[in-house]
Amino acid sequence: MPKKTNQFNVLKTIVLCVAILSCNAAYAQFNDTTRYHTAFLSSGSINKTNDGTAYLLNNAFKFNIKKKSVSLNFTNNWIYGKQNGNVSNNDFSTALDFNLYKTFPHFFYWGLANYNTSYSLKINNQLLAGAGVAYSLFDSENTYLNISDGILFDTSDLMLANNTRDVYETYRNSFRLSFRFNIKNRVIIDGSNFLQNSFDRGSDYIIRSTTNLSFKLQKWLSLTTSLNYNRVNRTSSENLLFTYGLTIEKWF
Repeated sequence: MPKKTNQFNVLKTIVLCVAILSCNAAYAQFNDTTRYHTAFLSSGSINKTNDGTAYLLNNAFKFNIKKKSVSLNFTNNWIYGKQNGNVSNNDFSTALDFNLYKTFPHFFYWGLANYNTSYSLKINNQLLAGAGVAYSLFDSENTYLNISDGILFDTSDLMLANNTRDVYETYRNSFRLSFRFNIKNRVIIDGSNFLQNSFDRGSDYIIRSTTNLSFKLQKWLSLTTSLNYNRVNRTSSENLLFTYGLTIEKWF
């Protein structure tokens, strides 16, 4: 187990260094026609009854760089919650991905590095890295529907249902469906849905689903509701989260 843990730490360090270098390279390469987008989402929910109190906070930050032939996306998400004084969620995720538009219209290549830790899903540490291809069935200013598929290398440190620590590695097929619908620049529905199956074992799969509904109050401010569902079948853990709050964003 110590050997695998050391391998995990080395790989995590390499991916973080690559992420930093990729960001620096992107800034140096892009010209004045590049579009930048940044957004911050802060949402939550509170439920107080005679039996106790539960609350949930969901904070997310996104930064995107896009030009004609390439795009770079950096996201961070932190969810924290308590129920009757006990921690129910302390989940953090950070991801860096890029898309290369070098072939025919609506088709592109993608690469991803994603680090997760989750109290509710019993993930001590998880690093996913890989690449694949994607195709947009619809790709306009108001309608976007995209499917993608690829292979990810997963190195994880988990807690199984019997409270046994599990440090392991596997390769996964990663299928994604993402969408965005803009209704008269007032209502926006967007989301991403992932199914990530291990090649080694059929029962080892991950489901991640996020759907957001936003109502534009100003060009830079939206009222947002978010529905998230996650399942890590290896740990027999899942969560379903509904939050509401505000999104602040800026294009420049």
